[in-house]
Amino acid sequence: MIAADTAEFALPEPKRGLIPFAGGVHRLPRQIPLKVAMGQLLTGRPMTSARAYELGLVNAVVPLANLDEEVSAWVKDILACAPLAIASIKQSAMAGLQCSLPEALASQYPLEVLRRSSQDSLEGPRAFAEKRAPVWTGR
Repeated sequence: MIAADTAEFALPEPKRGLIPFAGGVHRLPRQIPLKVAMGQLLTGRPMTSARAYELGLVNAVVPLANLDEEVSAWVKDILACAPLAIASIKQSAMAGLQCSLPEALASQYPLEVLRRSSQDSLEGPRAFAEKRAPVWTGR
């Protein structure tokens, strides 16, 4: 996630007699240190984008005028990668968070099974060895 330097993040629900829905009350303590998460959850205070960056909630903070350019650079970098590898990484990383590390390492992930037997899994190392850009087919 990329944030403008003017952005703020908050879960203001307790100020309205609510709790953060959509899992926010459970997700935030899994993303940042517990005491910091509880402070945010119990007060509803906003957090600056700089603080969100320090805590690892965002990948970059840029001036608002540069936001589109920075997002485009990240998109370009992701699109330069093999689509099956990106899908497999996303599936594996997210599913692996639901279990212990040994269980995650031992698990089979359907998209990784597909990626391992794909043409792209051969194309990437071949292109690297031939010192050229890979041509991804998604197959």
